[in-house]
Amino acid sequence: MTEALVLGGGGVAGVAWTTGLLTGLADAGHDVSGAELIVGTSAGSTVAAQLGSGLGWEDLYARQIDPALQAAEIMAEVDLANLGSEIAAAVRGATSAAEIRRAVGRLALEAETVPERERRAVIESRLPSHEWSARAVKIVAVDAKSGEPRVFDSTSGVSLVDAVAASCAVPGVWPPVTVGGHRYIDGGVRSHLNADYAAGASRILVVAPLGQTSMLPSEKPLAQTLEELRAGGSEVAVVEPDEASRLAIGANALDPATRGPAAEAGRVQGRGLTIEWT
Repeated sequence: MTEALVLGGGGVAGVAWTTGLLTGLADAGHDVSGAELIVGTSAGSTVAAQLGSGLGWEDLYARQIDPALQAAEIMAEVDLANLGSEIAAAVRGATSAAEIRRAVGRLALEAETVPERERRAVIESRLPSHEWSARAVKIVAVDAKSGEPRVFDSTSGVSLVDAVAASCAVPGVWPPVTVGGHRYIDGGVRSHLNADYAAGASRILVVAPLGQTSMLPSEKPLAQTLEELRAGGSEVAVVEPDEASRLAIGANALDPATRGPAAEAGRVQGRGLTIEWT
């Protein structure tokens, strides 16, 4: 049986909550760190990279709740409601998924953000190891100009830090990331989960820090993707935050102050979780 782990977007709170959730599952005897394939998008790409670092769950969890170990995050000075309106305006009139992605890419390229090098330093501080894992890891980003998705892995000739930085480049908030002469933005512009990249696995656990509804326009509804995966023979389970975890994540998942509460709530949820495969 081939097991896959799909880790979705959700800002710094999503990184923390996902880490706590998976630590809690391990506490309860359901360690998923041995998954043969990990698909990571945005926050999920950070967790995917951390899982390949060689650190155990307790160490990874400590990096979310201990201020001395936390990454040097930059507080995003952004009005999320206003950003949503800007993205909606940018994609108005687009008639295809590719046109939508290109429109969001233009917004990202024109936005005023911190310098790319400063944002890359944040990603460097998040990752215990800057080397690709020996396991199969897929990190999803989108070419800001062409709108085409790009799946980075250990064979892409791209550093792990650059791949994660690209996948985490929230349009309008963080700068697009330069890789090989192209500028890349958050993989969540295609889908906040990109679960279809796990097609063919026997069992797929999908972790959705922001729930099943994307904040950004998606290529297809998650329900359709899950139906297609199941039709292809995969057993699939989707885990999203419970009420306590949603409260801990709060209204701004980009706020570094959410890390401790989100990780703690995620661990409690994971310990009591019953995974339902269908």
